[in-house]
Amino acid sequence: MANSALAAAKAAKKDEFYTQLSDIEKELAHYKEHFRGKTVLCNCDDPRVSNFFKYFTLNFEHLGLKRVIATCYKSQSVDLFSTHDCEQAVYQIYDGGRDVNNRPDANEIDVKPLNGDGDFRSAECIELLKQADVVVTNPPFSLFREYVAQLIKYEKKFLIIGNKNALTYKEIFSLVKNNRLWVGVTPMSVDMLFSLPEGEEQDLIKKGREGSSYRIVDGKVFGRSASIWFTNIVHKKRNEALPLYKHYIPEEYPKYDNYDAINVDKTSDIPCDYDGVMGVPITFLDKYNPEQFEIIGGMTSTKIDKYNFGYPYINGQKKYARILIRKLK
Repeated sequence: MANSALAAAKAAKKDEFYTQLSDIEKELAHYKEHFRGKTVLCNCDDPRVSNFFKYFTLNFEHLGLKRVIATCYKSQSVDLFSTHDCEQAVYQIYDGGRDVNNRPDANEIDVKPLNGDGDFRSAECIELLKQADVVVTNPPFSLFREYVAQLIKYEKKFLIIGNKNALTYKEIFSLVKNNRLWVGVTPMSVDMLFSLPEGEEQDLIKKGREGSSYRIVDGKVFGRSASIWFTNIVHKKRNEALPLYKHYIPEEYPKYDNYDAINVDKTSDIPCDYDGVMGVPITFLDKYNPEQFEIIGGMTSTKIDKYNFGYPYINGQKKYARILIRKLK
């Protein structure tokens, strides 16, 4: 994660940081047509506070869903609307049919016990995964590689939250390079704030720094991380061409000491008239259109590597990690 305090908190506290409903609504508004007639699985969710499950149950008819399934790790509530802990892991199914109060009540949600602890890697949770068409959740950051690998293995469509630094993981970057995973619609520059488990606020304030690891909004403490949306569902933004205005001037685009490519510090500065390899910041993926650019690989300090990131050099000075790209003709 971007800051050590929140990273340490998540490592120690089972990654229980809860996505705000407003962030879910903003992103999912761009995918409505992909949910009609589909079964959605939220398999990393505490039903007491899961805004993913809340979003899909409240918008069930609007999205034209077939079914919503949410799995619950043990020691969480079996009742969506209670606040009592339980040692029984469960999964929940909602098939629609809200009553006169126009909200999904507990009696309309089918709660079933799990034999194990509700881990997404367990055999019974994998069986639920097989039933799903689309997976939408905020998986544990500490298990992000393994979580994405499972989605790819079972060929599921997904829309999930992860730390933007996951883009530099060999396993994740290989999927990006091969156009099997990309960034969602919400800009990478937008901060995501997360609700915290009870008792975590003071601990984060003690160990972190306001504006970096947490923020206080209307008196409430929220965890902050450099999180973004990852998906393999095509959205409108992915097909938008990046406008290129600048022209190539050698003095403004120095070459790396250790690879034959020019350095571009800002995505907006990509020259319109350069056809060779360019090193661009990771945030380029926010604007990446596979019909406009080809990803060559990631720049390391000694060589080009089609998956691994590292640090290029210019005049002996280390630069931040770069994605190597080339314009398509």
